[in-house]
Amino acid sequence: MDWKTFLTVFATVFLAELGDKTQLATLLFASKSPSAPVMIFFAAAGALVITSAIGVAAGVLLSEYVNPKHLSYAAGIGFIAIGVWTLLQAAAKTA
Repeated sequence: MDWKTFLTVFATVFLAELGDKTQLATLLFASKSPSAPVMIFFAAAGALVITSAIGVAAGVLLSEYVNPKHLSYAAGIGFIAIGVWTLLQAAAKTA
């Protein structure tokens, strides 16, 4: 097992998921159903596992046809575009 890759992916995903909409939605579900925290945990964890599996499968498939370096550029541009769009939306709401 490549521990460096494992720890890099774990730390990146862990930090990216902290405080995001998924975590907040899970928090709200847990607050509305305090008698079912284990069920909520397994439902949320299962959903995250499946979405991660889809991401890994898509990455493997895309890497067969597209240079991973280009995928990194596309992902970076996508994140920047989402950030700019979010800033513009926030500015439009305050104007």
